[in-house]
Amino acid sequence: MVEELKYKRILLKVSGEALLGSKEFGIDVSPLQQIASEIKKAKDIGAEIAVVIGGGNIFRGVKNSESFGMDQASGDYVGMLATVMNALALQSALKSISVPCRVQTAIQMNQIAEPYLRFKAIRHLEKGRVVIFAAGTGNPFFTTDTAAALRASEIGAEAMLMAKNGVDGVYTADPKTHPDAKKIDRMTYDEIIVNGLKVMDTAACAMCKQNNIPIEVFDFKAKDSIVDILHSKEIGTYIGG
Repeated sequence: MVEELKYKRILLKVSGEALLGSKEFGIDVSPLQQIASEIKKAKDIGAEIAVVIGGGNIFRGVKNSESFGMDQASGDYVGMLATVMNALALQSALKSISVPCRVQTAIQMNQIAEPYLRFKAIRHLEKGRVVIFAAGTGNPFFTTDTAAALRASEIGAEAMLMAKNGVDGVYTADPKTHPDAKKIDRMTYDEIIVNGLKVMDTAACAMCKQNNIPIEVFDFKAKDSIVDILHSKEIGTYIGG
C-alpha cells in the first residue's frame, strides 16, 4: 500500500549504542529486532529507506584508540569495521521479517557486501530494497553522522532521520542529567552549528544545510515513530532552514 508521505526517500541514522539494549558491549537482539520492525512499517507504507548505522557499541575510534595506544586513523578504521558488523546484523534482522535489503560498504569487502556505488544504491531504493551503508565514508577523521549526511545528499534523500537512544528530540540541556531541560520542537541548522549542540556532528549539519536536507531527531524506542514522521506528525525535533 502506497500512501501520501511527508518524505518519499529517507536516510535513517542509527547510533551503534542503540543496539546495546541491556548489554554493556555488542549487540542486543531486542533493539535490533525493534529497529528492523520500525523500518518494515515505514517501507510497507511506501517509503524508500537507506540506513547508516554507527559502531559505538563495538568500538569508538577516538575514545578507544587512545586506550589501545593506536593512532586515531587506525582507531577510526577499526570503528568502520564495527559499523560493517552492525550493518550485517541489521540486514539479517530485516531479512528474517521478509524485508529485501542490501549492505554497501565504503571499504571493499566483496565476500560479504557490495561496494558502495551511488547509482546502484539508488536503483535498489527504487526497487523497494532497504540499503544499509556501512564503513562510514571510507576515510578516517569523519564521523558516521557525516557519512549519513553525505549518503543522504548523494542518493537524493528528502530528509535525514536521526534515531536517538531514549531521547525524543533536542533539549536545552541533557535531559538525563538536567530534569528541568526543555525540549525544542523546531530549530535551524545554524542554531545547531553556532551553539555547538551535541545532537550531531557540525560538519554533518552543515552538509545537510548546504543540500537543503531537513533533519528530524526522534526517539527510536517510541513505537511507530518513523511512520508518524512520514505521516507529518510533529514528534521529536525538526531541524531545517
